[in-house]
Amino acid sequence: MKRARKPHLITDAERSPEQEIRAREIRYVLMMGIRALCVIVAAVLVMTDAPLLPLWLTLCVAGAVILPWTAVLLANDRAPKPEHRMVNKFRRPTEEPSPSPALPQQQHRVIDAEE
Repeated sequence: MKRARKPHLITDAERSPEQEIRAREIRYVLMMGIRALCVIVAAVLVMTDAPLLPLWLTLCVAGAVILPWTAVLLANDRAPKPEHRMVNKFRRPTEEPSPSPALPQQQHRVIDAEE
């Protein structure tokens, strides 16, 4: 007789691979859009000779250089395996409720394909 596995709670269930890839794609496109915005803002600032130009150019160039690197790292990252999540390190194992002694144990009929 096989014992059924404990069902997953919705909060403990992992996201499907399609949902995970889609979230990573959205994050990547968003970060690359911010990078493009940094390059455009830097070009506009140079053309308008804005006050504090060296400061703004440094921030825009830093964003244009650092964002692609972090975007690729985050796009290739995946969720940690359940045994490596920090939440599991602090959560106490749940005990399965024992059957009440007042209720009689019922024998359930098991249908197996091999019988």
